[in-house]
Amino acid sequence: MALINANDQNYQQLLQENENVLIKFYADWCGNCKLIAPKIRRMGEEEQFSKLAILDVNAEENPALRKLAGVDNLPYFAVFKKGELVGGSAASKIEFVHELVNSKLLS
Repeated sequence: MALINANDQNYQQLLQENENVLIKFYADWCGNCKLIAPKIRRMGEEEQFSKLAILDVNAEENPALRKLAGVDNLPYFAVFKKGELVGGSAASKIEFVHELVNSKLLS
């Protein structure tokens, strides 16, 4: 599944429409965010993550969603199952993101 641009206006609908959601929070100035972005795009194309919606959110422009997910550093990844936050953490390694998704959503 391709990355879905999300914001404070549409995130509630996206969380309701998708059972398993990974949200990637980034900022335009964040170097680590830019480095991990292509890896997250590729993750969305992998078969093992086919039941996962991946949302892309600019943390600086979407304070409501940032607060809901507890973003404290960037890049930050939050996982939601059936609309409920089940985990989240700042990370710059794709292996950590895979583990977060597998342990909280796909296990």
